[in-house]
Order: sequence, then structure tokens, then C-alpha cells
Amino acid sequence: MSLPEFCIRRPVFAIMLNLLIVLFGVVGYLRLPVRELPDVDPPVVTVTTVYQGASADVMEAEITERIEQEINTISGIKTLTSISRDEVSLVTVRFNLDIDVD
Repeated sequence: MSLPEFCIRRPVFAIMLNLLIVLFGVVGYLRLPVRELPDVDPPVVTVTTVYQGASADVMEAEITERIEQEINTISGIKTLTSISRDEVSLVTVRFNLDIDVD
């Protein structure tokens, strides 16, 4: 008698065998160590500048652009974004993962 014939004649055995295989699969999956996707804190630096009474245009021209020019001289930059608002300038620099910002 082959396994398919045995499972057809004894459906409870076939169901229990399938549940056992699924259970082993779930337990094995939960016990797998995750090495390929470690927790990584990307190297990010944010420069915040406050200039009382300055408009967004003044912040952009006088503060944000100058900070961006100086930061662009640093190697290993992935992205550089900036926001200029009334009295506040935010410049965010994201570095490549192999760069140590300390």
C-alpha cells in the first residue's frame, strides 16, 4: 500500500501528518536567526538654525544655502535636504552606511 492510498483510507492520519509538518515549519521559522537584516541606525545629522525675525526667504539665502555649501564639501553624503521657514532653518544630512559620523 502506497502513502497516497494510506492517506485516502485514513484521512485523520493525513490531516495530523500535515499539521505536524506545518508545526515543524513554524517552529523552524521562528527559531531562525536574522543575520541578513540587522537593526541599523542610519548615520544622520540635522543642523537646526534659529534667526529671530528673519523671513523664510532670508533664512534660505543667508543661512540654509551657506550651510548646504559647507556640508557639500564632506564626502560620503547620501542625501542632503533642507527646509527654510520663518526664523528656522533645518538641514538634514544622510550619510552612506559605511561613514562614521562621530
